[in-house]
Amino acid sequence: MTKHGKKKCTAIVLAAGQGRRMGSAVQKQYIELEGKPLIYYTLQTFEKSEVIDDVILVVGPGQIAYVQEEILDPYHIEKVHTIVEGGKERYESVFRGLQAVKDSECYVFIHDGARMFVDEAILQRGYEYVEKYGACVAGMPSKDTVKMVDEENFAVSTPDRRFVWTVQTPQVFEYSLIEEAYSKLMKEEGIQVTDDAMVAEQMLGVSVRLFEGSYRNLKITTPEDLEIAGTFLQNASAS
Repeated sequence: MTKHGKKKCTAIVLAAGQGRRMGSAVQKQYIELEGKPLIYYTLQTFEKSEVIDDVILVVGPGQIAYVQEEILDPYHIEKVHTIVEGGKERYESVFRGLQAVKDSECYVFIHDGARMFVDEAILQRGYEYVEKYGACVAGMPSKDTVKMVDEENFAVSTPDRRFVWTVQTPQVFEYSLIEEAYSKLMKEEGIQVTDDAMVAEQMLGVSVRLFEGSYRNLKITTPEDLEIAGTFLQNASAS
């Protein structure tokens, strides 16, 4: 517990991805928007947050010194106490981040560094829901009709849109729960997982509660996403 009676919260921020769909020689988390690297905006939210106590930053091979010298020090990001190198796949990077957590009684907020518009309200909701359920993830109801297709891309079913959400991060868990789930996953072969909730579901049979994120909480993946992000930032600075 922290001095205010709140359980300690550690964020694991993933910034080890290659960003191949961005079509840039610079990894997407270091592309500059409004004069600052994309990852700055993500880290700044955690830095100012009343929910998050410390941050573990997971970066690509050989990038620890660069991130410390070019991002953390110049922008005075002080909550990042640990930087670790990630693995080839996202789940490997998450596992390495989990291994660096020092307090086994904490909650962990696993977040994609490329989701630069995470905000304090989302973090507050994550804390509220993890207290109740032990495992929860940010998401939003789908605005589009979703089709399930076969291997030849013919539509085979249409899920009721009331029950379809698009999943975001942060994904928030009791540390002991998600660490156990990932430890089991690392011993398996051939299992495909796309997010942390799926690991908890498949490895431990845990039911994961969704809570409202934000439609602005997009993941910067393509050049089009960068344009949208630039517009968001310009609108924010103008208001």
